[in-house]
Amino acid sequence: MIGSIVLYRTRIEWGGKLSEAQLKRSPFSLRILRSIGFIFFFLKELLISSVRVAVDVIKPTIVFQPGVIAFPLRASSDMEITLLANVISLTPGTLSLDVSEDRKTLYIHAMYAADPEAVREEIREGLEKRLLEAVR
Repeated sequence: MIGSIVLYRTRIEWGGKLSEAQLKRSPFSLRILRSIGFIFFFLKELLISSVRVAVDVIKPTIVFQPGVIAFPLRASSDMEITLLANVISLTPGTLSLDVSEDRKTLYIHAMYAADPEAVREEIREGLEKRLLEAVR
């Protein structure tokens, strides 16, 4: 709902549809659109993760292999790192544990850590990439 209001206000400010040229001239408007896109992406990931965890918890057999993963960060500012850590913690099946002192590594507990590199890639190309596109 909030995203719709922001999008509507943005369209009013520019007098109609946002052309590609207007988006290129205004980084702020592009960030708004990317933020809205990130919200929908996160909601989709939240739904998928919730269903996956719920199904696996109900099953009588254990199908997950939990583990702690060191995730190399592309996020650099405190805000970016905090947002990423919070989004990861909000996603069922993952929990942000700690950030290294040099702020280059985020330690994550994952329920499905049988292939740590696949988990890293999923976060890197999904949550982190889209989050950084929205805030930078």
